[in-house]
Amino acid sequence: MSYSVRDCAGDLYGGLTAAVVSLPAALAFGIASGLGAAAGLYGALGVGLFAALFGGTKGQISGPTGPMAVAVAVIVASYANSIAEALTIVVMGGCIQVFFGLIRIGRFIAYTPQAVISGFMSGIGLIIILIQLLPFIGVSPVGGPLDSAKTLIEQITNAKLSALTIATVSLLIVMLWPRRASHYVPGPVVALFVGTALGMFWLTDAPTIGDVPMGAPEFTLTLPTVDFVLRALEPALILALLGSVDSLLTALIAESVTGSRHRPNKELIGQGVGNIVAGAIGGMAGAGNTLGTLTNIRAGGSTLVSGVFYALIMLLIVLGLGTYVSPIPNAVLAAILIKIGIDIIDWRNIRHLLTIPRGFMLVMVATMGITVFIDLVTAVTVGLIIAGLAHASQLERLELDNVISVPLLDSTFLNPADEKSDQFIARVGLIALRGTFTVASSHRLVNTFSPDIKEHEIVIFDFSETVYMDDSSALVTEQLMGVAASERTDVIIVGLSNSIRSLFEALNVLKNVPDNHIVSQIEDARSLAQDLLDR
Repeated sequence: MSYSVRDCAGDLYGGLTAAVVSLPAALAFGIASGLGAAAGLYGALGVGLFAALFGGTKGQISGPTGPMAVAVAVIVASYANSIAEALTIVVMGGCIQVFFGLIRIGRFIAYTPQAVISGFMSGIGLIIILIQLLPFIGVSPVGGPLDSAKTLIEQITNAKLSALTIATVSLLIVMLWPRRASHYVPGPVVALFVGTALGMFWLTDAPTIGDVPMGAPEFTLTLPTVDFVLRALEPALILALLGSVDSLLTALIAESVTGSRHRPNKELIGQGVGNIVAGAIGGMAGAGNTLGTLTNIRAGGSTLVSGVFYALIMLLIVLGLGTYVSPIPNAVLAAILIKIGIDIIDWRNIRHLLTIPRGFMLVMVATMGITVFIDLVTAVTVGLIIAGLAHASQLERLELDNVISVPLLDSTFLNPADEKSDQFIARVGLIALRGTFTVASSHRLVNTFSPDIKEHEIVIFDFSETVYMDDSSALVTEQLMGVAASERTDVIIVGLSNSIRSLFEALNVLKNVPDNHIVSQIEDARSLAQDLLDR
C-alpha cells in the first residue's frame, strides 16, 4: 500500500493534535500513579512510540490512561517498596503482554463480558474522582479511594480557597468548552493555561507540581531478585490484562471509525514492547488512549505513522518543557482528571440500572463495587466468575428448550396403516437434542428427561440436528443411556455426526449401545424398533 504526501500530512497534524490534547492528561496521570509527572510524559513517549512501531491498529495513540494510572497507583502503594520495584513490575507486565501476543490470545480478550468491562471502568472512574477530590481542594492525596474519602471528610475545613477556585474554574472550562472549539483548541489545554495563569498571577498560594526532572530519559531498570519476581507476578499479570483489554477496546473503537481491521495479537506485542521500554526509562505503564486516538483520527491521522509523530512530539516536549511545567497547580490537573473520571463512568448503563437484565446489572454492580472498595484484582476475578455463572444460567434455559422429548404412538410411528392398533399406546419414545449443549444444561438433562425414558420400551436418541456437545453434556448423555439400561429400555441412536461420534468414542459413551443400534436415518430407527418389539 502506497504512503502519500497527503497521508503524511494527515498523520503529522493528527499526531501533533493528539500530543497537545494528551499532554495535560499525561502529567496528571503520572502524578495520580504515584510515580510523578515526568513518569507520565516518559510513559507517553515509550508506549506511544513503540506501540506505534510494533502495533496493529491504524491511527491508535497509546500512552497513560485512567485505568492504568489507578493500577500503577495500587502497585506503588501495595506491591512495591520503591519506585524501582514499581517500574520493574511495569516491565514485567509488558513482557506478559508480549507473551499474550505471541501465543495469539488477543482475540480472546475481546470476549470479556461487557458487564465486567462496564462495572470495572465505572469503578475506575469513581476511584479517579475520589482520589482527585483532595488536590481539588488543595490537600495532598493519600492512599486509595476509601482513604481519600475519609481524609476529605476530615480535611474539608482545611481546604485552600485558592486551589478550590482554580480547580472549579478549570473543571467548568473542561465541562463546558464547546465541542466545535475543541477542533481548534481542546478544552483541557485551555483549562491548563487558564488555571496556571490564575496560580501564577493571582492565587499564588495554591500547591503546584514543583520541579520536574526533564531531559532525555535514561535507562533506570535494575535486575530484580527471584523472590521479588515471584511476588510481583500477580500485579504484573493484572497490569498486563488491564492494559490489553484497555488497548483492544480502543482498537475496536478506532476500527469502527476508520473502517480498517486491527490485528489484536500484533497490537498486544506492540503495547507490551512499549510498556517494557516505558518501565525501563522511568515511565508509567500505558495502553491505547481512546481520547488521543479519536483526536488523532479526526485530525487526519490514518496510519501507524501518526503514533510515531505523536511520540516524537512528546519527546520534544520532554526535552524542553521542564521549566514551564513546575508552576502548574495540582488543582488544574485534578480538575482535568475528574472530568476524565466522569467520562470513564458508563453512565448509559447506570441510568438504566433498574431496566437492564438482572444478570447484567448484578455483574456490573458487583464489579464496580469491588473495584472501588476492595481491589482491581478481585474485581476482575469475581466479575468474570459472576458473569460466567449468569451466562450459564441463561444457556441452561436455552439449551433445555432445544430438547424435544415426545412419545411416538404405535398407531402413527409403527403401524400407520393398521386401523385396529391401539390409538393410545406409545412403546417408543423420542429424545431429540437440537443445537448446542454444554455444561450449563448438563446437570438438568438427567433429572428432566429420565422419567420420559422409563415410560417406554424403546428410546430413540436423535442427534440429527445436534450442532455441538461438550464433554459434560456427552457424559450426561451416557447417564441417560444408563437410565434406559437400568429400566431394560432399548436405546437406538440416530444421526450422529462425525464430530459428535468422535467425542462419544473418546469418552466411551456408547459402550453399552450395540453397533447395529446406531443408524443414520429415522426410517432405519423405525424398522429397528419394530424388529425389537416383535422379538
